[in-house]
Amino acid sequence: MKGIIGKKLGMSQIYDKEGRNIPVTLIQAGPCFVTQIKERSIQIGFGSTKRVKKPLKGHLAKAKVNPVRVLKEISISKGEEYTLGQELKVDIFKEGDYLDITGISKGKGFAGVMKRWGFTGGPASHGSKSHRRVGSIGSGSAYPSRVLKGKKMPGRMGRDRITVQNLEVMKVEPEKNLLLVKGAMPGARGGYLIIKEALKKKHA
Repeated sequence: MKGIIGKKLGMSQIYDKEGRNIPVTLIQAGPCFVTQIKERSIQIGFGSTKRVKKPLKGHLAKAKVNPVRVLKEISISKGEEYTLGQELKVDIFKEGDYLDITGISKGKGFAGVMKRWGFTGGPASHGSKSHRRVGSIGSGSAYPSRVLKGKKMPGRMGRDRITVQNLEVMKVEPEKNLLLVKGAMPGARGGYLIIKEALKKKHA
């Protein structure tokens, strides 16, 4: 399983051979460095920083890697071989590949049930006191006389870990560490993404 860490730069559009408009997300993917090797995964680092705590500094020194801003783990299969300090670039992917991309969605703050879950809400006419309220949440005095776990309620919305699957690579620009992927990615501009081979697509 090939994987790399990237940074979302924003969205743009390109045109295919038939002249169709295709929305793409621009991702600065890599270079990343292998900082630790485990039995079924590798830890890779991305970005640079000057502020790093001593334990992490010592951990990175073993791999002879300069302080990095982001550390993530990527699952690998047994047959794959990596070395400490190895550099991973965007050219591990090519045009036409399919990817699974994981990121943190935008935080929306506290939200009611209509915005958070798409509830219809109560009557909109005069006299109603429950225009946007949640409505009944329990079973009154009947069994089980409590609010069940998982009930859709008002609360914090967004800032969740989201994986979008089977996204097609439209273009790779190795000299700029740039990856153009069809469609939208989770998160805001400047957010970090984990980019991996698509799990549910057959690879050549």
